Amino acid sequence: MCRVVDLQQAVLARNDEHADRLRAELAARGTTVVNLLSSPGSGKTELLELELATARQRGVPVAALTADLATENDAVRLARSGAPVKQVLTDGLCHLEARMLCGHLDGWLPEPTRLLFVENVGNLVCPASYDLGESLRVVLASVTEGEDKPLKYPTAFGLAHLVVVTKTDIARAVDFDEGAFRANVAQVNPGVEVLLTSARTGQGIGTLLDRALAAGDGAPVHRPVMAASSAHHHS
Repeated sequence: MCRVVDLQQAVLARNDEHADRLRAELAARGTTVVNLLSSPGSGKTELLELELATARQRGVPVAALTADLATENDAVRLARSGAPVKQVLTDGLCHLEARMLCGHLDGWLPEPTRLLFVENVGNLVCPASYDLGESLRVVLASVTEGEDKPLKYPTAFGLAHLVVVTKTDIARAVDFDEGAFRANVAQVNPGVEVLLTSARTGQGIGTLLDRALAAGDGAPVHRPVMAASSAHHHS
């Protein structure tokens, strides 16, 4: 068992080295990485499409890389925004790693790109442990997933710089208790901002973009308590 733990720590340590190098290289060219994590079906692809379109309307140079185990469906959807998009198929791997991201960006990322949104594999377990060189880590949950989601996935929510609630247009229909959700988020990540959004009504659209641009401009980013005690994550 100890050897398994040691191996995992070694893998994460190597990933951290790649992530730090990638963060520095992208910062030097003025690019900020936003890592989006969620369960399958959270609505993050639809939200990201709208954020990319908003960025294009504002004249902000953005790009997106989307990861899935199979199909290029999400890349096709995101490309409708007009932003440069690349699909990454992980061949069964349940998360992206910084080394993989480096390989896919090499020779592809357009100049200039102010923001690079990375849509991670739909999974709140494995991706939570891997730094991708991001400056902003965003965890999304839809109103249909239950108010206790942050307690079930404390690492994912506990290391987030921003939490986004999606599909708020149906919150009443599914009896979503916003107060309970916020309390549960605060339990694992005190002080993190919770942003309410709806791709259908437009609620909150553009705010994620605002937060990402601010982070890229050097504005203070929320520092999760859990990150301070996590040996494998840099906030």
